Amino acid sequence: MGQTLFDEPSGAGDIAGPLAARLRPASLTEVVGQEHLLGPGGPLARLLQAGSGSSVVLHGPPGTGKTTLALLLSRSSDAHFTELSAVNAGVAQVRSAIAEARERLRRRGQPTVLFIDEVHRFSRTQQDALLPAVENGWVTLVAATTENPSYSLVSPLLSRSLVLELHPLGRDHLRTLLDRAVEHESGLRGQVEVDEDAADHLCRLAAGDARRLLTLLEAAAAGLPADGGRLGVADVEQVAQRVALRYDRASDQHYDMASALIKSVRGSDVDAALHYLARMAEGGEDPRFLARRLVVLASEDVGMADPHALPLAVAGAQAVALVGWPEARITLAQVVIALALAPKSNAVVVAIDEAIDDVRRHGGGVVPAHLRHGHPGYAYPHEDPRGVLAQQYPPDDLLDRRYYRPTGRGGEAALAQRWDNLRNIVRGDDERGGR
Repeated sequence: MGQTLFDEPSGAGDIAGPLAARLRPASLTEVVGQEHLLGPGGPLARLLQAGSGSSVVLHGPPGTGKTTLALLLSRSSDAHFTELSAVNAGVAQVRSAIAEARERLRRRGQPTVLFIDEVHRFSRTQQDALLPAVENGWVTLVAATTENPSYSLVSPLLSRSLVLELHPLGRDHLRTLLDRAVEHESGLRGQVEVDEDAADHLCRLAAGDARRLLTLLEAAAAGLPADGGRLGVADVEQVAQRVALRYDRASDQHYDMASALIKSVRGSDVDAALHYLARMAEGGEDPRFLARRLVVLASEDVGMADPHALPLAVAGAQAVALVGWPEARITLAQVVIALALAPKSNAVVVAIDEAIDDVRRHGGGVVPAHLRHGHPGYAYPHEDPRGVLAQQYPPDDLLDRRYYRPTGRGGEAALAQRWDNLRNIVRGDDERGGR
């Protein structure tokens, strides 16, 4: 087999290992992105400059620099760096690392930065095992998580740590990393030329993840001759025909993506809604979960502005339960499009929530006697030619309450006029304008 671009040349041991590892920043000036933390006066910049021993929880998506920042924190204080992954480390490994850190501090006076990746995977017992070490300063804990630490970490650990959120890298950040990887001596050494379209495609596929960007670049360039060449879109697509989406059904991303889908439908942006639907579908989301959310939305955000929205959403949910993936993608897309394009009204949810609030605060009130079972005095509406007649229905203290206030959008425009006419007849001389 002939030599390729990534065969290690003689004396080039510094370029061994994955491209993302070889290009890991060795100083603060090499870090790309996270300006809100590392810019002038930023909380992480202050910690790095001071060599502080404060424990830190870094949370954010994969490939945003959590491990790199942990390493920089250890170097800023000349600390020993110990790394554990919550995926395969148990309480015994945690206690062993802490014991070694205490001994190191006692014998040599050297502090330890204990970096725990995926810390949200630790149980409460495992997290509690960290508390004495953090409390007594035996280690400086740097914990990394892709989930919201408020939900995944125990309160005592959070209260002893500075919680910092890392953001996905923007396109300009990714392009800077791409250009650096192409030219760097530990990267492609200037032997590869990346077409502009291919660079754009790589940044798009990376979706804010620096590690994914460099992994895709390395895989695409590996097929080129040893002396380099030109990297086009076809080369990128060959190694990334299907992007591994950053989506975890068991994490906060599940709820973030569902929220983005619902808000896009509510906001009437069909294409954005289809984008989030596609991401959830490709990420392996349960189609029944999506169908249920759309059924709720049909009443909550469309309501009587289009009374057909709810039957459509229910029919979609039934179809999804019947066929499952992959055919369910078509049914869900149809429902998403219909709901996004439908006129919007939240008058239904406002009405029922206001009625419930009245009941909770003021009780039910006395049911008028003529409405009670078996009591005389009830007027039968069908006996009136109009099918409606003047009669008191609410309790006395709710005569002026008006819960359902139709909008002028879609089908509710006609309903608003109809409800006013009916209310005037039903309330008769007791009509007092309502609130």
